[in-house]
Amino acid sequence: MPPTSHTRHTPFSDATQGTLFGLGAYTMWGCFPLFFALFDGVPAWEILIHRIVWSCLFLLGLIAVLGRFTPVRLALGEPRRLGRVLGCALLIALNWVIYIYAVESRQVLQASLGYFLTPLVNVGLGMLVLRERMAPLQGVAVGLASVAIAIQLVGLGELPWITLALAFSFGTYGLLRKQVPLDGLSGLFVETLLLLPLALLALGWLTHLDVSHFLGEARHTWLLIASGVITALPLLAFAGAARRLRLATLGFLMYINPTIQFFIALLIFGETITPLQLATFVLIWIGLALYSWSAWQGRSGGTPRAA
Repeated sequence: MPPTSHTRHTPFSDATQGTLFGLGAYTMWGCFPLFFALFDGVPAWEILIHRIVWSCLFLLGLIAVLGRFTPVRLALGEPRRLGRVLGCALLIALNWVIYIYAVESRQVLQASLGYFLTPLVNVGLGMLVLRERMAPLQGVAVGLASVAIAIQLVGLGELPWITLALAFSFGTYGLLRKQVPLDGLSGLFVETLLLLPLALLALGWLTHLDVSHFLGEARHTWLLIASGVITALPLLAFAGAARRLRLATLGFLMYINPTIQFFIALLIFGETITPLQLATFVLIWIGLALYSWSAWQGRSGGTPRAA
């Protein structure tokens, strides 16, 4: 009798734990603007340097504690595969620095739109690069996203470069990341490890010029160190969610991140949204609804009909 009750309890327990991990991960990512807004007067690229350094050190400690050196050794032992990992590292670094700049310049609405747009960019890249077949609803979703960007370009007279840079850098990162056989924790560690020499050189250069904010004000010093910790924590929570939840469930939870950023931009940072910007968001949201519906159908009713 006890084994039967345990068997019944485990799936519910796993789903509950996975959902809590997922909510925790995406909520932390969504609240990142509140953290990076604390770096008053510290340039985005300097924060990026410290984020790489301290993330690498913190992840090294986690991997040592968890005994996860085997995939890291395997990755570092195959130089041919490191090219893709380096590509991932450069793309995630670009994404980080643009995101930090968006927060510092109070353009979080553009950042949130970028992360809303990312799933649709993934669909487009999958079709163009991997020759994946696009479902009709997904095609409509990508079309709506294109119209939304065109509205900003024509109506506002400027290209929403922060939105596009965040969406395409993260979308391309995901495309390359799929070709790297590393879990999230090990993958991010190897990526930051490859960037570490450049980050240390840049840190030494800043120190030599006496323009570094590190070891100046205690507040800035601790914030720079903490940037590494807050990079790793949501990743760990996400890994816990990914092990316990279906991909479809994770996909729906993903929208928590840009939604929180959207409301932080409006309610805390006091950013204003114009009617044209609101129209852009509405089109993207409709596109995401169509994309999500198509993905849900594909994983439920459409799954038996293999491609």
